Amino acid sequence: MHYRELGRTGWKVSDISFGAWAIGGSWGTVDDTESLAALHKAIDCGVNFIDTADVYGMGRSERLIAQLKRERKEQIVVATKAGRCLSPHTADGYNAANITGFIEDSLRNLSTGCLDLVQLHCPPTDVYYRPEMFDALDGLVKAGKIRYYGVSVERVEGR
Repeated sequence: MHYRELGRTGWKVSDISFGAWAIGGSWGTVDDTESLAALHKAIDCGVNFIDTADVYGMGRSERLIAQLKRERKEQIVVATKAGRCLSPHTADGYNAANITGFIEDSLRNLSTGCLDLVQLHCPPTDVYYRPEMFDALDGLVKAGKIRYYGVSVERVEGR
């Protein structure tokens, strides 16, 4: 397995990560035992970076990853996403109260006191121009709830 630095985090993460959307169960029948076996196999192969989101099975994916982390001693970096469960999925929903609630849910689901990496989950473009959203994220970093944050994008402005 090859590893590379993840941005400015100082973490060395595997070139290949485990995408945990499918183990949330949104794409049909999923067996938790098989999902955990796949997660363990990935770690056995040197994967140390897992991508998930609060909306993947409405926390199911995050809870399976928490179980994996209880069963393994290796350092595993988990990137989760927040915001996609907003209904309607609008820029106004990306506010301090909602993002704090999403983070608290992920902290519980992942059985941790601090999330490694949180990404806003394909937010509407207007969110990028709302400094109060990033102030809220900075506050969550200062509070020790998240280490780093970013944005997972679906589209880029101008396209």
